[in-house]
Amino acid sequence: MSSEILLQKIDTLTQGVVQRDLELRTLRLTIEKLKIELCYLKRMRYGRASEQMLNPALQLELLSAALTPISSAVESGDAPQGDNVTDIEDARKNRSSKRTRPTLRHLPEHLPREDVIHTDSPNCTCSACGAGLREIGQDVSEVLEYEPGSFKVIRHIRPKFACVGCNTITQASAPSRPIERGLAGAGLLAHVLVGKYCDHLPLYRQSQIYAREGVEIDRSTMVDWVAGCATLLQPLADAVRKYVLSANKIHTDDTPVPVLSPGRGKTKTARLWVYVRDDRPCGDAAPPAVWFEYSPNRKGENPLRHLRGFSGVLQADAYAGYDRLFADGQIVEAACWAHARRKYYEIHERQASVPSTLAHQALERIGALYAIEKEIRGKPADERCRQRQQRSRPLLDELHRWLNNALGHLSAKSPMALAIAYSLSNWSALSRYVDDGHIEMDNNAAERALRSVVLGRKNYLHFGSDAGGERAAVIYSLIGSCKLNGIDPYVYLRYVLGCIAEHPINRVAELLPWVVADKLNSRWAGAPELLRAA
Repeated sequence: MSSEILLQKIDTLTQGVVQRDLELRTLRLTIEKLKIELCYLKRMRYGRASEQMLNPALQLELLSAALTPISSAVESGDAPQGDNVTDIEDARKNRSSKRTRPTLRHLPEHLPREDVIHTDSPNCTCSACGAGLREIGQDVSEVLEYEPGSFKVIRHIRPKFACVGCNTITQASAPSRPIERGLAGAGLLAHVLVGKYCDHLPLYRQSQIYAREGVEIDRSTMVDWVAGCATLLQPLADAVRKYVLSANKIHTDDTPVPVLSPGRGKTKTARLWVYVRDDRPCGDAAPPAVWFEYSPNRKGENPLRHLRGFSGVLQADAYAGYDRLFADGQIVEAACWAHARRKYYEIHERQASVPSTLAHQALERIGALYAIEKEIRGKPADERCRQRQQRSRPLLDELHRWLNNALGHLSAKSPMALAIAYSLSNWSALSRYVDDGHIEMDNNAAERALRSVVLGRKNYLHFGSDAGGERAAVIYSLIGSCKLNGIDPYVYLRYVLGCIAEHPINRVAELLPWVVADKLNSRWAGAPELLRAA
């Protein structure tokens, strides 16, 4: 066999080995990527939502402290055996038994009290000798009890009066109702709305609860009530939108919601978009507010339509649908470090939280930036900007160099390389918060606002139609704004539904949650029995 043939075979085998090496490398990267995706899906479905890192040093310190007595006993030849093991277990149980759970020691003073007197001598005579008894004191113990809410019927009686002289009949005008010719009062309507959109109780469950109290209300009737209330409250939601878009900075995000698709026998995926105005972290006293908007899809034209006329900073994730908003420069992008950090956290969790890995180092560096934000939260914007320039800017510059250096040692398709590429491609928007004290480091304000939607869709599964999604956006806007301002949503909605029908439409802003907060507090403070009567 000639040398040329041997060389050709060697070249062929070498090329085959190289090709197989490339295939194996690709397969390993694919497997690693799939493992991370599987870990992410498992955590989303079954795992904890918190992305807080466990401190390995602290865990080792606790473990070392626990093992010290045992190791010293082994060295001295007095290792616990037999009954000694039982003694250690008893000591551990005794220590755990000393950990008392917090209890409700003092019941609220505003709650009504009902006295129940217990006596062994109803005739006030001594059971031993028959002599008379006199009270020398008493022991009082309190028990917190609950009675389900009760219905009542309010009868509006309008007497008719006739004039003897001119035969004229007069009668007071009928009081307005939240829903024209509807049987539900403002209190019941507010209870239904809060039950579904705040406490996440589907209407059919509320119908079942009311039926147990002897009041049969069909679910379809409640659907009509929700529709009527949404129509009444739409001008208020529009006023919230106007207020939110008048800010210099807002947070935005979206979440999928299933909606019935008529004629297809299944659901489609629509979106609820959220826009949050909350400048309290930078010391601004302006009331916070949240505005929801529904869309049947996730096209970029939706935020473009929602934010028409807005000029300022938009804090959002790196969704490509927002890109058209930043084209003309009127809206400035500020990215979210929580989204960037999450990519490293998913890799770190897949690696069994092993320290000193690249993902762990990235999380530690980002954590140092968050530690600074925790210290300056609530301070004026100028002070926040100064602190960030002095303390955060050097850490960001160092993180940028470290990411570029690490990227050069990774395969382009590895999960860590993709996570770093996400951070570097959005670096300008991610680092913008350092130069403006009004901007936040992340977009968590919007994610917190969407939490109620995420909890609700687990219970009521889907919206009945696009119109149902639009109604939900109206009610979520008002309930979410109430929560941000520390207002009881039920108290607010009951007040608004009781008066908005006759309120001038050009003065609807007078009914915004933070505007009527003082009026609500003065009306209902210390009088929960009025709420029950309502």
